[in-house]
This record gives sequence, structure tokens and C-alpha cells, in this order.
Amino acid sequence: MSDTIKAAVLDRLKQIKGPDLEGDIVSLGLVSDVFVSDGRVAFSITVPAARAQELEPLRQAAEKVVKEVDSVENAIVALTAERAPGSEAPPPPRPAQRQAPRPAEESASSKPGVPGIKHIIAVASGKGGVGKSTTTANLALAMAANGLKVGVLDADIYGPSVPRLFNVSGRPEPDSGRVLKPLEGYGIKVMSMGFMVEEETPMIWRGPMVISALTQMLREVAWGELDVLVVDMPPGTGDAQLTMAQQVPLAGAVIVSTPQDLALIDARKGLNMFKRVDVPVLGIVENMSYFLCPDCGSRHDIFGHGGARAEAERLAIPFLGEIPLTMKIRETSDAGTPVVVSDPEGEVAQIYKSIAASVVSGIEAAASSEERAAPRIVFD
Repeated sequence: MSDTIKAAVLDRLKQIKGPDLEGDIVSLGLVSDVFVSDGRVAFSITVPAARAQELEPLRQAAEKVVKEVDSVENAIVALTAERAPGSEAPPPPRPAQRQAPRPAEESASSKPGVPGIKHIIAVASGKGGVGKSTTTANLALAMAANGLKVGVLDADIYGPSVPRLFNVSGRPEPDSGRVLKPLEGYGIKVMSMGFMVEEETPMIWRGPMVISALTQMLREVAWGELDVLVVDMPPGTGDAQLTMAQQVPLAGAVIVSTPQDLALIDARKGLNMFKRVDVPVLGIVENMSYFLCPDCGSRHDIFGHGGARAEAERLAIPFLGEIPLTMKIRETSDAGTPVVVSDPEGEVAQIYKSIAASVVSGIEAAASSEERAAPRIVFD
């Protein structure tokens, strides 16, 4: 079935003329491999970097004809702007005219917000495997338990975990036009690429397609009125992370790390990325901080202890708390019943609620600071 849809998509795309109205985008070899899954189609169109903005109508035309194909429910089309080998890079700014980094108020105001959402925060890590998605889910649920209206955007295109963590499945239904209705789990509105493709399907996408998908999931979803949208960021500091940090009006970022030096090295990279794009760092969470033996009750610092706290003190940013390594967190996460909802009065749930309260206080403090700050432009 997918091969039939793919052939039909390519046939329709032959109607779209190339950038200079010569030939068509398929014959010219501008269309990437077409990804098809359950009525969802995704591909990219390669165009000259200098003409990417000019050729946006070409992308829109391609998206339109693909949606007319039978059995196609939605299409994600991205422009891949590649610079030809040997071409000149944009000239650097002249030293005499270099402008100092913009203050948080000015840079935040230049990013369009999402209607109905008061604050957007990112939960990030410098590397994978530190429990970032589990932390995201429990923090979001803890905020909701504290009376806030919360949503979660799963920005990890290659490894979406939100569907399983919130025990949610199914396909997002259209709300109006291109806008989709988010799914809901435990009172939290959620959106993830995991709802669009099967769990075992690998996402073999290049950067522009990932960015296009993230933009759609953020801005073409009927989120409604939310106090906080929590974004589960991909691990690392690549193109997708940088784009989210630069183009989304983030109220702040929470960094998740384990105590050992190797994880902290990567966590520093995430911290520095957010600082460079004027996103406030709300603090560091030390996950898998220690292990409490369920049989004897003794404590074991498997990954060391205190590394994240020491790093927070060194960088003068808040240390949000220590989350232990427990069987209950692992079991409830795998079962789709996060510990904050399955054991809301337990010790671990109280830790998450305390961290969530600190994050909300940090958001409010950052917002208050931005309101008081006046833009400054300094030339040297």
C-alpha cells in the first residue's frame, strides 16, 4: 500500500515546475526519498540556499498536490537549503559595527508566541539515557497536580517516548484546516511524532524535515489555553535543538543530568547553548542521583553523587533537586503510569512536585525580570 501511495505522490509532484520553471522537481532530482506511514507523507525538496525564502511557494504547491492523493491524510514538506561546495559563506559582521548580545526581553519579543500558551519551557539534556523524558512527564504531571493547565510537546522526533509514558495511542484528528487536536493523558494535552508512525518505524529524516515537523506540532495544534507547555527536547545540541531555542519563545530551560562527569560534560554544552540564545536556565536536575536498596534500605551512589549540584553552584544557577534511581520510577514509566499519578503521595512524587514548584517560580521570576528590563544596544 505504501509503495502505491509513494508512486502516486511522485506522479503528482511531477506537476510542480523546478525553481526556474524548467522541468519538474522530480525529474530534476530535487525530491528526497518519500516517507509514507499510515496516510502520513514526508519528504524534502532541495533548493539553493540563497533562494530558500523565495521558493517557499514551491514547497506550498508541493504540499497541496500531495494532499490531493487518495489515502494521504497529512503531508510534511520541507525545503532543504544546501550550499554548493566552494560557494562563499555569508560575510562576517564588521568589528566596528558588532552589536552586543540582545537582552532577554528584546530577543524574546522577536519570537512569535503560540496563541493560548502563557509559558513554554524546555527540558533538555546534553546526551541521551539520563532520564529526560521520564523527568519531563513527571514534572508536567506535578505542575498539573499543583493546579496548572499543562501540555507536553515531544520534540524528540527520532526517539519519541511521550506516547508510552502517558499511555496514549491513536491518531490526532483534524480540528480545522491544517490544525490537529492534541491527544490527552492524565489531563495533560500531548503531541508527539510517535502518534504519527508506528513505534518500530525508524525516522530517517534530515534536519529540515525534522524542523518542519516540530514547527507543525507546535504551531498547528489546537493546544487551547495552557499555563505551561513542556517541551521534551531531543538529546544533544544539534540543529533541531538550536532551532527550537532560537525560534520558540522559551520562558526557560531545565537541564537533566546524572551525577557522573561524562554526563556533566555534555550537560554543560546544553547549558551554554541556551545561554548563547538568551534562554534563561531555570536550573539543573540530578537524575539517578542515588540508589536505595529495596531489600536493606541502604543507599548506593552508583553514578557518584553531587556532581550536578556542584555544577549548578559553579555556574550560579539553581539546583532543582535530586531524583533517586528506583525500581518504581522505571516500572511505572514503562507501564505508562508515571509515579506522580500512580503514587501521588509517595516520596518520589513529592520530589517531582517540589522541583515543579521551583520551576514555576523560576518562570515567574524570569518573566518579572523581563518586564522590568529595558533593551540596551552597545556598540564597540
